[in-house]
This record gives sequence, structure tokens and C-alpha cells, in this order.
Amino acid sequence: MYQDSKFKIEFSPTIDIKLLTEAGIGLSSQHTILPGFCDVHVHFREPGFSYKETIATGSLAAAHGGYTAVCTMPNLDPVSDSPEHLKMQQDIIDRDAVINVYPYAAITVGQRGEALADLDGMADKCIAFSDDGHGVQSDDMMREAMFRAKALGKIITAHCEVNSLLKGGYIHDGDYARANGHRGICSESEWRQIERDIKLADETGCAYHVCHISTKESVELIRDAKKSGVDVTCETAPHYLLLDDSMLKEDGKWKMNPPLRSPKDREALLDGLTDGTIDCIATDHAPHSAEEKSRGLEKSAFGIVGIETAFPLVYTYLVVPGIITMEQLEQLLVYNPRRRFGIPLGNDYSVWDLSEEWNIEEEEMLSMGKATPFEGWHVMGRNYLTVCDGKVAYSLANCY
Repeated sequence: MYQDSKFKIEFSPTIDIKLLTEAGIGLSSQHTILPGFCDVHVHFREPGFSYKETIATGSLAAAHGGYTAVCTMPNLDPVSDSPEHLKMQQDIIDRDAVINVYPYAAITVGQRGEALADLDGMADKCIAFSDDGHGVQSDDMMREAMFRAKALGKIITAHCEVNSLLKGGYIHDGDYARANGHRGICSESEWRQIERDIKLADETGCAYHVCHISTKESVELIRDAKKSGVDVTCETAPHYLLLDDSMLKEDGKWKMNPPLRSPKDREALLDGLTDGTIDCIATDHAPHSAEEKSRGLEKSAFGIVGIETAFPLVYTYLVVPGIITMEQLEQLLVYNPRRRFGIPLGNDYSVWDLSEEWNIEEEEMLSMGKATPFEGWHVMGRNYLTVCDGKVAYSLANCY
């Protein structure tokens, strides 16, 4: 069952010096201990697409980034749309995960939007319901899903996209697309469905969470909905906060869904981050094979990796310059997502040297996916150790 702001989370780790010593860490004044991060939007690709990522590699990559809890999306093969399909994923998680992994269940059968999945049968086996990768097109279907989720005490987590407005686009419908002959995805394709879902959440009383918002209109709609008392939260990703379509390159590493929007959209997202409209920073970690990301902007698969670089990027480019505080960043990465989804913080922490500087390079990534637009970016903050439930999940000394 989802939790509200009354869900108390305290960070009081038990630091096992022997454990740290065995992992090659000697604590000193240069180290900062941070609570385990929580990402409510990742793709670990198992079952069905283990050539892209596995639970084992994805969870290790997450631990490398300081994460001790993640929520995996259901667009798998088979789709996590039944108790039996969810069990297939849970069995792999139980066997291979090095951190806490909480699976989503699909809203509709096969994520096709045609029939409601067995929400009742999956409610006690999933963190929430989502058709991520697909917007639920039918108003009646989403209304029915919200009524059921409300009755079951679960969150509806929505990828918002109006299919009829996509028109074959693959990057933002902005200056870069027009100047370079690309088909664009309009901002309305995102915010129009958020607008609909907010109305349905208000009608049904369902707890509603919006995935990876990218437009200024999305920020405004969610800000106003919160003021009017709708039970809505949202997330955005580091790439939407630090990049925009004026920076695009003719490379599949710059292709994701939703796409990078305009500089004005990025400014609005930063405003939403600082004023509390945006509740969480999630990575939408979406690994693909090198071949799938080598086909340029038009033909490459949608999605980039990000769970290993999220904290250093946001710390370096938002905290160090004073755009947000370290306390705000901890709320965005740790406490807000855990409170919203009822994910406890156990003896989970990571050990960082926040003064250490390095460049983001593909060869240092533990994820099977390597596609990132942040290749070569200079960052501060090196993770030396991640401990989950009192056990070492990642150690710099043992991985490099």
C-alpha cells in the first residue's frame, strides 16, 4: 500500500567498520555518508531482453550510483500483467538482485490499453501499477484503473502520451528538429494526457504519479493540481534538468522518450524542482544494445542509461552552484520517493568523496547499456561503497 507524508523515514545507519575495512574503505574526514537513494523508474529488462540488461547487472549499476532501492517497469517479455508473469520477474530478483528491487505491474493486459489487467491479483505483489512506455489512451480505461487502484490502496504511475499527437516524431518539435529536417514530438502529446489524468485522479481519489515530465505545461498543471488538493506527485530525470534540444547531436545517445525539450521547458523544470512541484528525480534508466543506439536520432531505440551518473551530475551542476541545496537533493533522491511509494530505508547507505573529480566514461559503467549524452562530462563525487540491508552491494575497490 502506498504511503503519504506521515510515513516516517529516519536515517540512522549502523556503520560496521569491519565491513568497510573488508571492502577496502578507511573512513576519514573526506568521506560523506549518504542514505541509500531510491529510483522509482528503471528498466532492468528481465525477463525477455537480457541482451540489454539483467537484474544482476542493473542492480549492480544502481548500487554503483548509490541506490539501494529501485522500481522496475513492466514492459518486459512477458509483460508483468498477471500474477504468473510478475512471479517470473520476482524469481529473478530474489536470485540475482544486490539491492532492493520492487516491480511494477501493468495497468492493462500486454500494455495494449484494451483490457484492464488483473489488478486485484497483482496488488500485493507489486509496488504500483504502470503501463510505462505507453500512455493509456482510453479515458474510460484509465478511470476504471484509477477506481480499482484506489480501492486496492495502490498508486497509478503514468507514462503520459497522446498517440494521435505523435505523428511519427522522435525528437522535440522545436528549433533543432525544424532546422535539421527531423520529425518532432509536440509538447501537447505529454501535457494533454496529464491534464486528463489529473481530472480523473480528482474524480476517483486515486493516488497518481506522473513519469518523467519534460514540459513547462506539465509543471504548471501539476503545480495547480497540488494547490487544488489532487493527490498527485511527479518525477523528472537529470537529462531534462541539465540538457535541452539546443544541445542535440546527430547521435542515438541523445534520443529518449519523452525527448529533450526547449530551453524554456528546462527552466520551468528547474523552477518546479526548487519550489517543490517536482517530488522526485528518477533516472528512467533504459539500457539498449550498442547496435540499437547506433542508428542516429531517427532510427535508434528510445532510451539512455543514467542510474550510475545521476547523483554526481545533479550534485555537480545543481547543488555545487547553489541552484538547490544538498538537503533538497536528498529529499528528491531518498525521502520523497520512499514516502510516496512506502519504501523503507533500512541500514542502507553509500560512502562518497564529494571532492573527487572525474569524467563520465562508458568504460567505467557497470550497466550493460552505455548510451549516455553525458559522456565526457566533468563531475564531482565518487562513490566508494554502497551498503544495502547491512550488506555490501558495491565496492569501488572490488569492481575496478
